[in-house]
Amino acid sequence: MKKTVFLGIALVLLIALIPLFLRKDAEFGGSDDAGSQVVAEVDSSYEPWATPLLERILGGELPGEVESLFFCLQTGIGVGIIAFIMGRFVERRKWMKQEEEPARDCH
Repeated sequence: MKKTVFLGIALVLLIALIPLFLRKDAEFGGSDDAGSQVVAEVDSSYEPWATPLLERILGGELPGEVESLFFCLQTGIGVGIIAFIMGRFVERRKWMKQEEEPARDCH
């Protein structure tokens, strides 16, 4: 079990780090930017038909720091939900083991 976990962690690290060293001229950008560039190449006259709600309310584009804050908040909420669910599974397993133990002692 420990060997499998170690190999999995090593594999994840390799997948994350190898691309950093393979190309020296690599640029890191968001998928939103890449999508906008492709749309501009395909049809330069394209006009977006919707704008983000907060941009409409504030009357302009959000600063990068605010976008990062929202992204971090979403990440934190998602991690919290996943951790809560996983914690419930662990606790359920403990409760089930505790219920099984007295039943075994009676026989």
